[in-house]
Order: sequence, then C-alpha cells, then structure tokens
Amino acid sequence: MQPSSDTDLERRELRQGRHPGDRYARVVPNVHLERLGPGHLSVTSRAAEPRSAMGKLRYLLIGPPIATAQEIHERLTKLKALAIFGSDNISSSAYATEEIMRVLVLAGAGALALTLPLTLAVILMLAVVVISYQQTIRAYPKGASAYLVASGELGRRPGLIAAASLLTDYILTVSVSIASGVAALGSWEPFFYDHRVLVSVALIALMTIGNLRGVRESGTIFAIPTYVYVLSMFGLLAYGALRALTGTLPHYSPPPAWTAHWSEQGGGAIGLFLILRAFASGAVGLTGTEAISDGVPAFKPPEWKNARITLVWMASTFAVLFLGVSFLSGHLGVVPDPSEQQTVPSLVARALVGTGWYFVLVQFATALVLTLAANTAFSDFPRLSYFLARDGFMPHQFSHRGDRLAFSAGIVTLAAVASVLLILFGGSVNALIPLYTIGVFFAFTLSQTGMVAHWKRNRGSGWRWKAAINGVGATVTGVVAVIVAVTKFQSGESLFSIAGLNVRAGSWMVLVLVPLVIAVMLAIRKHYTRATEELRVERVPEPGEIRHRIVVPVAALNRAAVRSLTYARSLSPNVTALHVAETPEEGVSFRKEWEGRYQHLGDLVIIDSPYRFVVGPILAYVDAVREKDPDAMVTVVLPEFVPRHWWEGLLHNQTALRLKAALLFRPNTVVTDVPYHLRE
Repeated sequence: MQPSSDTDLERRELRQGRHPGDRYARVVPNVHLERLGPGHLSVTSRAAEPRSAMGKLRYLLIGPPIATAQEIHERLTKLKALAIFGSDNISSSAYATEEIMRVLVLAGAGALALTLPLTLAVILMLAVVVISYQQTIRAYPKGASAYLVASGELGRRPGLIAAASLLTDYILTVSVSIASGVAALGSWEPFFYDHRVLVSVALIALMTIGNLRGVRESGTIFAIPTYVYVLSMFGLLAYGALRALTGTLPHYSPPPAWTAHWSEQGGGAIGLFLILRAFASGAVGLTGTEAISDGVPAFKPPEWKNARITLVWMASTFAVLFLGVSFLSGHLGVVPDPSEQQTVPSLVARALVGTGWYFVLVQFATALVLTLAANTAFSDFPRLSYFLARDGFMPHQFSHRGDRLAFSAGIVTLAAVASVLLILFGGSVNALIPLYTIGVFFAFTLSQTGMVAHWKRNRGSGWRWKAAINGVGATVTGVVAVIVAVTKFQSGESLFSIAGLNVRAGSWMVLVLVPLVIAVMLAIRKHYTRATEELRVERVPEPGEIRHRIVVPVAALNRAAVRSLTYARSLSPNVTALHVAETPEEGVSFRKEWEGRYQHLGDLVIIDSPYRFVVGPILAYVDAVREKDPDAMVTVVLPEFVPRHWWEGLLHNQTALRLKAALLFRPNTVVTDVPYHLRE
C-alpha cells in the first residue's frame, strides 16, 4: 500500500490480478474527505457520524448535522415564524391583565374597573409600536434588530445600550415565561406549584435540547401548542362574550381570604402614580413585539415582506386575547389570587366552563404556550449574540453555528443564566415581573430614534411622514420606559436591608445591570482589538531564525518515554530529558539506567524533590530555561500513554494533563503531546 504523492490523502493499493504477472494500482478514496480538486478537500457526512457513546447520545438528542448549503431550507414560513417569534407576545395575554389587576386592587375592588381602559391604552401603544416596526423592517430587510439600527444610525454606545437591554430582556423572557407556564399548571395541579423551581429548570433543559436541534425543527415542535392555545382561548372568549351579550354570565364570588388580604395590603385611594404603575405592569404585554424584527433573516424569501405580515398577525392575535381576558374578568368580578396559585385566565375559565375537559385543555394550552414563549428568546438571544460577537463585543464562540445551524453557545448560555435567575427568585412570576419590560422599552426607544435619524439622512419619498411615525413611536416608548423605571424601581420581593432600608427587587436591578453588561462588552472589544493588532504579520520569519530548546519530562524509561525522546530528537539535537526524583537514591538509579542505554537521545537533568512535588519542579526548570535564553522557543514534549477504555484513565495520575494546563499561559513555550495508545 502506498500513499499518493500529493496532499489529497488518496491511497493507492497494489492488487494482484488473475494471472501471476498481472498487478494493478487501485485508488482508495478517504471516506471522510472528498476531493474537489488539487489541494482542495471537503468533509463528507461520514465524518460527522458519532463514534463514542457520548457522541451517539448527542446525535440522538440533537439530530444529525445539517450542511451549510441547506440553510435556505431551514428558513421559516409565516405560520412557523408566528409560533417561534410570536409566542412571547401572544402568551403575554395570559398574564398582562393580571399584572394590571394586581396593582389596581391595592386601591380596593372598585379600582379594578380601570382594568379595561388601561388594557385599551396598552393596545393603542402596541399599534404605534407595530406601525413603527413595519417601517424598520422595510428599511432593514436583512435584520432590523434594535442593536443594528441604533448602532448604524446613532453610533456605537446607543447600539450597545440597546443590545444590553435586549440581552437582559431575553433572559427575563425565559424566566418569566417558564415561571408563568408552571404557575398555570399549578392552577390545575398543586404538585407543580409546590415544585415550581424544579419543574421550571427541567422545562428549560427540554427547550434547550429542542432549540439545539435547529430553527425549523424547533418551529415544528413548538407550533402546535401555540395554535392550540390561540384556538382554545378564542373559543373560551367567544363563549364568554356570547354569554355577556345575552346577559347569562355566571356570578363569581372571590374567596373571603383573598378580599381580606388585598384590603390589608392596600385600601388607599386611587391616584395617578398607582394608575401609571398599573399601566407599566400591563405594558409587559408588549414584550416580544421586537422579536420578529430581530429575526427577519430567519424568514423564507422575501424576508422583509413575510416578517411584516407575521408582525401584524402576532399583534392582532395578542390584542384580541388581551382585550377579551380583561373584558370578561371585569364583567365577572374576578379578583387576583394573592398566592399566585390561581391565575386570572384560569379563574375566568373556571367561572365560564367549570373544571371539565375544556378547562383542562385551556390550562394545559396556556401552560404550554407560556413555557414555549421562552422560545422567542431562544431564537433571538443567540442571533443578537451572533451580531455582537461578529462586531467583537462578545466572545467569538457566539458567532459559530452548531451541527444543526443553531448558535449553540448562545442557546446554552441563555438557558444557564435563566435557570440561575429562576432559582434565585424561587420561580415566582410576581417577583420576576418588576425586572421585566424596562429593557425592551429602552430598545424600542433607541430603535425608533435611530429610524428618525435614518429618514432624515436618506430622505426619499414621504420621509417626513415616515420620520413622524417613528418619532411618535420613540416618544411613546420612551415615556413608558421612564414610567416603568420609576413605578417599578422597587416593587418586588425583599432582597436585603442596608442601614434599616429595605431593598426590594425592581427595575433598579436592570438599570444597574445594563451598564455592567456594556462595560463587559467594551472590555471584550478592547481585548480583540489589542489581540488583532498584536497578531498582525509584519514580516514572515525564516525557519532558521527560531532556536529550539526541547525539554522532555520523563517519569520512567519506558516505551512511551523513549518514543517521545526519539520524536524530540528528530526535531532538534538540543534535547534535555528531565526527571524529578523524590529521593537522591532514585535519581542515582535513574542516571545509571540512562547512561547505560539512552544517553544518545540527549542530555539528562535530574531534579531532587524532597517535598514530593512533580509539576512544580518541571515548571521551575522550564521558567529557568526561558529566563536564560528569552529568545529561544522552549518546546515541552510530554510522553502520555492513552488507555483503551475511559475508566482506565482513572487509574493513572494524569500528570501530563496537569502539565499541559499549567504550561498553557507561559510565553514562548510550546507543548507537544506524544500519545502512546495501550493495546489490549
């Protein structure tokens, strides 16, 4: 068998023909690499087949890899995109009404009459935002993220503010959505309420696996629950509206304990601040509105047109559901459950249809869509992280796509941070909500302000009218951002006390977190800029300019060590074998063995280690070599034998692994591992 003379890794095997003198060469292609041309190869699908048990498990959970050329086929239709990007906004209808009511009820049950007017105010604001984003999507057909718009039109710092605000909002979207979904399940079965943190983390793990399988497949998985929720809620609200029109709505009486609780908590007069706070709480329903503009590149062509249509579908669906829940809860006289075990939509459903199969359907559909609303963040957080990593503001790992064309690093990071947040806040929706919405309104405001600057700079037909629309959007969302920041500054559960002052969760946490995130992103960008500058090639050095000093740590003169020494000798004659001896007698014995058979392989240095350290003396010697000859390239060749089975590795001390980790950060030091694979 002979290798080919070129670099294409084809093998030629000599074969015997039928007759004694017949011999021929057969070209054997590599099954993992396909030859496209001279010096040009391509990886085949065989190379991605799992070989280890862990790889097979990963293959089973995530699926086979998808080629980059298939990306266009992974794009989303409008129906699937509505489920992926719209689930966050649509699912907000399951708790937006309740958030308004939880504030108003502090002024007494009579104040709940303002629920419907505040709902209409939120829907009006939603219409302004949707019209504004319609223009943004058309102006930025390749991606209308607030980060891209603000960076391109207003500069780097506004862009980073928008990015940091959205990143925190996406994390909170996962936490709030999952917690709300589990709360809906808890309204049906107390087990889920009692174990809400554990159930929430488990659901995040399942969603992580689903999203790692790819955008289109996650859309297929998550589309059905979204539409089941929409249809079941439409049916419930239509039935409730019919009974309201015919005057046959049932009478609802809240438990006396609930009424007593809210009387103790509030009892004050309704005022402007309370109304603004209730409006800010209801504005949580606008979260997710920006998701479609962020995900424009994920749509099938024409991307911008399909995204605009889907945005209208999403907003209309949310508005109808939100308005219907607020209308019926007001006419039924529903009062929110202080313990959060019963949600307002579940109380409406229970009053209208009892606890039969339709109630169970609504609760399960609500729980699923609230849980899957987190999928919006799982789609947009990795995509925004990709843009930031591309521009050098996040680690480059976030710009790489996984086997299934998903931004795996962003997905896993989002899941981990959201899980920690849920654990810290005990899975409570009421505790998490005060942190919510402020980030997204910052992003809304900066995006729309950027669009005003865009129209002023580019002009064109009707630019004044377009700039006015985006200007109204920026003003409205900016005012709401201020209202949310002020009214929710401290409105969550108590965290700690300082000098007798009780510090509670609230929007202040986001106001502190956003600048910290920006500072981290600027530090990352500074590092990449400095690294790029230092790595720029000014002159190509000649190979002869590099002086080698090769050090081979040797524990015993066995086959693995001798193989490593021989390898080192083939690179340079300047080879030093280094042995660490725990006792002087051991060092004498080792030198005697070396001089009898192996001294032609290089020089020998023995270090006595009376404190029985191994890694420390080797590092000290390497540092001494570098200090003596700073311009030399020190290469540490590590002999390492590799057991056939993973569990056999536990029987060895892994000194080579510890040395590799310790030598990684030493300048002008190269670590070469020479593995020796043990046979059965």
